[in-house]
Amino acid sequence: MSKPIIEIKGITRDFPLGEEIVHVLKGINLTINKGEYVALMGPSGSGKSTLMNILGCLDTPTSGSYVLNGKHVSKMHDDELAEIRNKEIGFVFQTFNLMPRTTALDNVALPMVYAGKNKEDRNSRATEVLTQVGLQDRMDHKPNQLSGGQRQRVAVARALVNHPAMILADEPTGNLDSKTSVEIMNLFDEIHANGNTVILVTHEEDIAAHAHRIIRLRDGMIETDVKNK
Repeated sequence: MSKPIIEIKGITRDFPLGEEIVHVLKGINLTINKGEYVALMGPSGSGKSTLMNILGCLDTPTSGSYVLNGKHVSKMHDDELAEIRNKEIGFVFQTFNLMPRTTALDNVALPMVYAGKNKEDRNSRATEVLTQVGLQDRMDHKPNQLSGGQRQRVAVARALVNHPAMILADEPTGNLDSKTSVEIMNLFDEIHANGNTVILVTHEEDIAAHAHRIIRLRDGMIETDVKNK
């Protein structure tokens, strides 16, 4: 039996809107095991982005508990959460979020700077993951010298560089054409096959179809949770 990497119990998230309180998440219970490949889906306003922000320790719940890789993160302060984000979670965003004036190698090495690794170790590991995503000949290129697909590969390499417990990808193909989307999703399939836990947030059925489990949210609650493969 693989161990849970994510255990969420009774998670709610409220946001004040003028005089009112908007209940965005209404008591989410969710367990995700190590090595799973999960897609989070739901219409706009379903709460999936809020849930993703909580999963990624970018936001804290109003109530409920969240245990990530054995650590109680729902009660942590900002500094502790920043450290968890850097060590435990590899993020891939729709907009790539790369530093424009920095080479692919230095973009990928950046999380290791925060982790306190020396330059030799940073460059060695960044070279390794850029090779893994097929960009060994583009390491000294800056983002504006790369195609959209290559930029997303740099972002994926950066997500992998600190050996995170899970990869969290938010609409990772949202800015890519369909051919490049297929290539990037094949890369995620490989990453999962290598033993990584992958959580995708998407509204596209063909992207979600890559996952082995699809969780659909509606009105701040889990509507369905179905094994896909």
